[in-house]
Amino acid sequence: MQPMQHQMMGYDRAITMFSPDGRLLQVEYAKKTVSLGNTAIGMVCKDGVLLVTDKRIMDKLVVPEAIEKIWQIDDHVMATAAGILSDARILVERAQEKSAGYRITYDSPIDLLSIVKDICNLAQYCTQSGGLRPFGVSLLIAGMDSDGKKLFVTDPTGLYNQWKAVVIGEGEEDIQPILHKEYKEDLTVEQGIKIAVSGLKKFLGDQFDIERVDAAVLMDSTKNVERISREKINKLVK
Repeated sequence: MQPMQHQMMGYDRAITMFSPDGRLLQVEYAKKTVSLGNTAIGMVCKDGVLLVTDKRIMDKLVVPEAIEKIWQIDDHVMATAAGILSDARILVERAQEKSAGYRITYDSPIDLLSIVKDICNLAQYCTQSGGLRPFGVSLLIAGMDSDGKKLFVTDPTGLYNQWKAVVIGEGEEDIQPILHKEYKEDLTVEQGIKIAVSGLKKFLGDQFDIERVDAAVLMDSTKNVERISREKINKLVK
């Protein structure tokens, strides 16, 4: 093991340098950062699309309501993230500007794939340019467009995938098996919230607190991003 570690040293100094076994180590470090980030869950339900995330409140003196980890990109698009949240903020603001510009230019809402591709194009550019570093964050982007409800995950490499239900962040290994077992395409949003919060409970254990949970939904009926109050979450998970 030691000779291999010695051999790999130096190949992580620059983003544009491949290791002898064909890896970009700086990109892998960025993906590791995502796996250590706060847990974020997304689900496409029969009556809407849902995002639930862990606010990860580290100090009891912090005001929970002041921590925002689900962002509205447009009336019909929202996002959350795992990893370096300052990186996420830059990407979300870029998506907000692109969405607003599209509305001004075409007088219609932007489609989700255009937002996702724009973010991933920038992320990929940062994996091949000297003097830059990869974005240490993955985004969960959920919304509706003319093709229906969609949920995408972006990656520090610039890769993106569409999902029915997914978890990113530190709770992925514990919660993704729960989604594989319990997710069904005919789930309601309320049922989805119960599954997501129970997954967070299982992962966080004694550290779980309902104040750590941030949730938002896009319902088929309204087609607008809506925050889910702590009182409603409490009522659903009892």
